Amino acid sequence: MLHSFLMVGQSNMAGRGFLNQAPLLFDQRIKMLRNGCWQTMWEPINCDRPTSGISLASSFAAAWLEGNPDSEIGLIPCADGGSSLDDWRTDGPLFKNAVFQAKLAMENSSLDGILWHQGENDSLMGRSKQYAKKLGNIVNAFRNALAIADIPFISGGLGDFLPLGRYGQYFPESREVNEALLSFSENNDNYYFVSATLLNSNPDGLHFDAPSLRRFGLRYFQAFHRQTNILDVLDKETETVQRLEQRSLTVSEKKAVLEIRYALEQLSQDEYEQQLRSLEIQF
Repeated sequence: MLHSFLMVGQSNMAGRGFLNQAPLLFDQRIKMLRNGCWQTMWEPINCDRPTSGISLASSFAAAWLEGNPDSEIGLIPCADGGSSLDDWRTDGPLFKNAVFQAKLAMENSSLDGILWHQGENDSLMGRSKQYAKKLGNIVNAFRNALAIADIPFISGGLGDFLPLGRYGQYFPESREVNEALLSFSENNDNYYFVSATLLNSNPDGLHFDAPSLRRFGLRYFQAFHRQTNILDVLDKETETVQRLEQRSLTVSEKKAVLEIRYALEQLSQDEYEQQLRSLEIQF
């Protein structure tokens, strides 16, 4: 059985980690939904913008697989950069699309959780005061629409770097949003908050960098696995990310990576054929 997770929120869920700042994380047991069909995950997973990159969902999935080595996991990318809570209103296109994609996935997978990161666009003009109420409406609407009343909903905190970056003037209420997210988790069942403490940003001071998103994904997984809030850095967090990234690929996976690199013109035809023959000789 394929176990799937819905990715919703804004750009930091879609992922803006630079692709050249983290090693390849490739596993044919990790799938992503494309055109209603499952295919092997390749980052960027959530291509909402030309700037899409590494997201937290890949390391979340890799960590999930360590505890479920005989299963497969599927990611349903529906996050949209720059979206506010009002953009996620239950009669709006973002919400409707996410429900539609989730229901497609549920035709041949078990929908096990919802991964959410959003709040930057609600960190000004007093919007943080309504954050918990609006989020509660969205959470309940997802559970009702998908007919899974107790589906875990995992939400991550905003980066501590937000007020300090080049766009800091737009996030004067980021701390208040984090407080609302944490408070909501303490007062609602099957909702868990993940702290972004000590995570770093890209040079824009707005988006988490790739190494931090790998660590953030581990925290999301632990919140899901333990069914509790994660309020601090995990024990051996960096070492765990390195282990996941350094996993030995199967022969089939190595061939798939070669084919992708060849198609992206990262290998010449001669290099591709030489490395492919080398693999076939070894195995």
